[in-house]
Amino acid sequence: MSGIDLANIHWLWALGLIPLLALYYFWRNPNNRATVSVPTFGSLANSGFSLKEWTYHGLIVFRLIALGLIIFVLARPQSSSSWEDVNTEGIDIVVCLDISGSMLAEDFEPNRLEASKEVAKEFIEGRPNDRIGLVVYAGESFTQCPLTTDHTVVKNLFQEVQFGQIQDGTAIGMGLATAVNRLKKSDAKSKVIILLTDGQNTTGAISPVTAADIAKTYGIRVYTIGVGTNGQAPFPVETPFGRQYRHMDVKIDEETLTSIADLTDGQYFRATDNDKLAEVYREIDKLEKSKTEVTEYRKKAEEFFPYLLAAVLLLGLEYLIRNTYLRALV
Repeated sequence: MSGIDLANIHWLWALGLIPLLALYYFWRNPNNRATVSVPTFGSLANSGFSLKEWTYHGLIVFRLIALGLIIFVLARPQSSSSWEDVNTEGIDIVVCLDISGSMLAEDFEPNRLEASKEVAKEFIEGRPNDRIGLVVYAGESFTQCPLTTDHTVVKNLFQEVQFGQIQDGTAIGMGLATAVNRLKKSDAKSKVIILLTDGQNTTGAISPVTAADIAKTYGIRVYTIGVGTNGQAPFPVETPFGRQYRHMDVKIDEETLTSIADLTDGQYFRATDNDKLAEVYREIDKLEKSKTEVTEYRKKAEEFFPYLLAAVLLLGLEYLIRNTYLRALV
């Protein structure tokens, strides 16, 4: 129960009659004295109010309270119980992740690949109603995880992604085409690919722009993310003397990534460190919100009976007192 509502609240205006009736009662009885049937008035000449007289005049209070309760009953007090059905229409999202050798550069902590995995997992945790999938690519591409609402599985498969799983290279077009293939039969209201890379397309049978055209055909929106600091980044190299670092130029094909986003009504983002990458995912999270429909049901029950019963009892009590204890008063 969520409180009392009044179906005919306009009846409450009638409560204004109660003080008027009280004034009328005392105007009719200016001395506030009841008439007592006795053979002589000598013994009462200088007496004050008796208990019976107080009781007699108190009966008007019973009547006025009963009248107020009857007016409240006419206003139809009702209790209401309500509940909601929440229907959520999620979004299908495929994260398309570059796992080429350049993703081991350490301009991110601990490197680009691990930072990308961690931020993506945080993004997944904030999308409980969406189906999420994962495609990885380097010199070729494959589906690491098909679309699923079991986000624990998705995050575990993200954790297993490592450099060296597939031939090295950067086949952005192939990665995007594989992600499109995972979404093309989806009937979700919104289909999204988040394509992350740190370089340029260097291999693959499908160009990035061609894959973007295919995505557009299926109504898939692509958000592209360029990962890498400005200038040069430290890159680990294994040598006979152990691991050493070389500073290599960061070359991200921002023009192509922007074209992919523009063709599919998406958006291009540049992330130059861990914080910027997390900010990019937060921005995408804001842009792609699940649709939630709430249907509210409300059940009302009449609650007039306790008030009507109280009014009847007051009137009955007034009648009983008047015709028993006050039967000698007229």
